[in-house]
Formats: sequence, structure tokens, C-alpha cells
Amino acid sequence: MGWGDTADGPEGDRPGETVQWFVDLNAASAVCAAQLPAIGLVWWIGAELGDDYGGSPYTLAMALVLAALLVVAPLVLPFVGLVQAAAQIVPGGRLARVVTPHVRGPVWAWHMVCSALLGVVWAALAAVVWDWRFTVVAPLFMALGVLPVLGPGYFRRRARVTGRRQGFWAVWLLSLFASVALFLLVSVGGVAATAAGLIGYRPPELSTAQLTGVWRGVDGAALRLDADGKAELTDLATESESESGDRTTDPIDVCDGPGTWSAEERGGRDAVVVRLDGTCGRATWWMIGGTESDPELFARFGDPDAGEVWILTRGRADVNAP
Repeated sequence: MGWGDTADGPEGDRPGETVQWFVDLNAASAVCAAQLPAIGLVWWIGAELGDDYGGSPYTLAMALVLAALLVVAPLVLPFVGLVQAAAQIVPGGRLARVVTPHVRGPVWAWHMVCSALLGVVWAALAAVVWDWRFTVVAPLFMALGVLPVLGPGYFRRRARVTGRRQGFWAVWLLSLFASVALFLLVSVGGVAATAAGLIGYRPPELSTAQLTGVWRGVDGAALRLDADGKAELTDLATESESESGDRTTDPIDVCDGPGTWSAEERGGRDAVVVRLDGTCGRATWWMIGGTESDPELFARFGDPDAGEVWILTRGRADVNAP
């Protein structure tokens, strides 16, 4: 893979090119697999830093998902690592060996460059085929190619020092230890950063002038807020007038008509309270969410953790969150 001397041991223990290719592929696959749990945790933390729409990520469903991942991960990660190594890391090394005779710089640096470029190519393909956001996927694929490039080089240097190659299972055992260490490092770092207030979601603060206007949802649902405190509802969910007391079976009424609104606070979070003039539905709290540039109003109906969420946005129809 372009790490200079292709020897993996002393003279007489020099594998052929094909054998070395598989040795490097195994090492790259192990490093790729080792970093995936930590990367997945970073992604999950990033997702949870966004608006949870009044729910909680610590549900029974989430616990079951995490338990299933712990069981499936040892079976899936080696395969995923092999796919990444075969599609990005090993071809990047081959390409680097073609480039380095004609340019300055160490082979390992050009290996990183070539692997990063291949990551961009795969990100572009994913954006076309699966409509993934290229500006997000491309930097991620490039970053995923850093440690796997360094991995085979480490094992080659170790082989030259010790006089023997690292065994197949020994490489994967090191991968397991490294994966656990990286995962724990990200976990502790994420908890510490959250506790210190360095990371975390903060809903936007909107003035009355910013709240006035038309907020739209799915299927023609709309809420118009006027500056004088008047409101107009169109096919909009409200807290149900049902007397059954069971919010999970009859949590909403879909209402039309005039009403009033006011900006208030609930649970330390800014909200808009909408009250209808008629008999349809009850006063409904629409919490302020989203971002400063793309604000949202949302209301959760039914189960606090798994209920139905209605989201209203400016100038575009949105879908209800799960």
C-alpha cells in the first residue's frame, strides 16, 4: 500500500505482492472497523444536540436498539470495515504508489490525499444515488480515511522491528481494544462537554414580530399569528376536548377558525399559546424550536416520549416528526 519497504519480516520471510495486499487489506479493515463505533457515537451525539421536540431519547425503544447493536456490531463491523478498506484505503495506497515517483512528499501523506479524494468520489456517488447531502458526507468520508491509512504503516513498521508479521486474529484483537478505547473516550468527552455547557441545543429566541405571520404544516395545516394577538387556524391540531382522560387514544382535535395567541414560557422554554374562540379543541402550547435562520413551532400530542409531533415552519410544508 505504498509504505516503502514491502518486507514484513527478515530476509526469507518476504511475502509476495499478493500476500502483502491481503495483509494490508486486513490491517486497513481492522482499523476501519475500530473507528466506526466512536464515529457512530459522535453522529448520535450530534443528532441529539438538535431539537428532540419535547421527547426523550432515553426510551425503551432506544434501549432495545442499543442492546441490538451491541449484539450485531461484532458481526457487522468487520464486513463494513472490509468494504471501506477495499473501496477507499487500499485503492488509495495503490494510487499513491503511482503518484509518488512524480511528486515530492512521503508516500503516507500522498496515501492520505488519495484516500481522501476517493472519499469525495464515493460521497458524490452517494449524493446522486441516495440523495445524501454532499457537504456533510464528503468531509465525513475524508475523515474516515485518516486512521485506516496509518494502520497498515504501523503494522509494517512493527513487523520490521520484531521480525515477524502480526497475525490475523492479533490484528483484530488490537482493533477490538482500540474500538473500545475510542468509544469510551468519545463517551467521556461528550458527557464532560455537555456538563460544561460547551455543547447542547438551544432553541432560538423569537420576538413578537418574528412570530407573527403564517406557519405551515402538512396537508394544508396552517396557523396565522397577527401582531394584535389574533390567530387563525386551518386544519390544525389542538389539544383534544375529549373527556375520556386518555391522551394516548384521543390526543388531538383538528380545528379551523379564529382564536387568540400569546407568547409565554413553559418548562423554561419559549412557546406560543393558541386558544380558539369556538368549542373545538383546547388551548395548545406550540413550543419554539428549530434554529434562528429556520425557526419552527411544534406541539407533541399523546405520549410524552412517543406521541405524535406536529411541526410548523415558515414558507414550506413540513412532515410530522415520528
